[in-house]
Amino acid sequence: MNKLIDFPYRHVLVLGLAKSGTAAATVLLESGIKVRVNDYKASAHDEAVIHLQAMGAEVIVGSHPLSVLEGIDLVIKNPGIPYENVILSEAEKRAIPIITEIELAGMLAEGTIIGITGSNGKTTTTTLLYEMLKASNEKVKVAGNIGIVATDVARELATDEKMVLELSSFQLLGIRKFRPKIAVLLNIYEAHLDYHKTFSNYKEAKANIFINQTEDDFLVYNADDSNVLEVSKDIKSVKVPFSISQKLVDGAWTDEVFIYFQEEKIIAIEDLVLVGAHNLENILAAISAAKLAGATNEGIYEVLTTFSGVHHRLQYVDKINERIFYNDSKATNILATQKALSAFQQPIVLLAGGLDRGNGFDELIPYLSNVKAMVVFGQTADKVKASAEKAGVAIIEHANDMQDAVHKAYALSEKGDVILLSPACASWDQYKTFEERGDMFIQAVHTIK
Repeated sequence: MNKLIDFPYRHVLVLGLAKSGTAAATVLLESGIKVRVNDYKASAHDEAVIHLQAMGAEVIVGSHPLSVLEGIDLVIKNPGIPYENVILSEAEKRAIPIITEIELAGMLAEGTIIGITGSNGKTTTTTLLYEMLKASNEKVKVAGNIGIVATDVARELATDEKMVLELSSFQLLGIRKFRPKIAVLLNIYEAHLDYHKTFSNYKEAKANIFINQTEDDFLVYNADDSNVLEVSKDIKSVKVPFSISQKLVDGAWTDEVFIYFQEEKIIAIEDLVLVGAHNLENILAAISAAKLAGATNEGIYEVLTTFSGVHHRLQYVDKINERIFYNDSKATNILATQKALSAFQQPIVLLAGGLDRGNGFDELIPYLSNVKAMVVFGQTADKVKASAEKAGVAIIEHANDMQDAVHKAYALSEKGDVILLSPACASWDQYKTFEERGDMFIQAVHTIK
């Protein structure tokens, strides 16, 4: 088991428990670091609280008293906690460093770290890369924003193993020295501005994935994305671009018939299982990172001809009475829904709506030409409907929940149609997670039979 060696802090506040906070506190305690934990929502009877207290942590729950900062020389925050939080604001005033659990993972990991970020496509690319390396008989583990705590994996990572990390802007904002051997930057579009406040701040957070890289490291990046090109122009690491629109002798590209890495033919596009131009970008990025990390062409080909997508990201669900159902619940922003809509030529019945973050949905209008009907729900139902009406969508209905939405969508459909859940919104107005929303969609589809 890996432990923190020469850790420069002696008394750490872990702010927010959940899985990542519990893992961070556990590693710190095992490494002989004094730990205080503060969680507003946790109860003294929670299993994690009892476990950490038994290990020697001081745990304060139910409030955020400023006294939790007394004697503290480092704060490790849950990625989702905003920096406006009273404890974090005070820590910044006192010049106490604030990091996320990803920084700890970087300190613990003895093997090779491959980090993947972007506004969209992170989970698909992370999973593709993991599967490609596994199919090539590489020793590899996956963690991060994909749902597996990075610290838990890093503490067990051997020197001959690789760790593929999906990284969010929230996680990357809290790093100091974290340095992946291979970094992948898929794209940058406006997202999470309720958290980052400005697009500039968001871009800066994403760019942190390569900020500590050296000439010995690699950045796989989207050569078709102007924002990616802007933030990566002065980096030290070796650039490995990918593009769906231009030939790149130093990266991954396509001539619309085959996919190549540098001058090497990898696979025919017609052999790919994943649909959509956005998935083609994800595939090019995964191939690039896989080749750099030692994957074989045979392993890459095996994955690309069998992998049909991750759960909740353009996931094929079922075909019922010649209607095809797709679950794209992970489409929590407009860009993701634009890409989902672009993946299909068939008529679409679209299910959309969710948490209201203050934005409108007119950016969807150019992508709704193939949408014959919509079912809207959640806090943004009326906003989504207004944009759909501008686009000329003929039929728009409201739904109370996912069961209602699926049955209304089916009633509006005909043979040959795609029924697509791609909400363009976060789920938190009605569901705990986008996974729960997607699972409810799948369950509702299965009640049609």
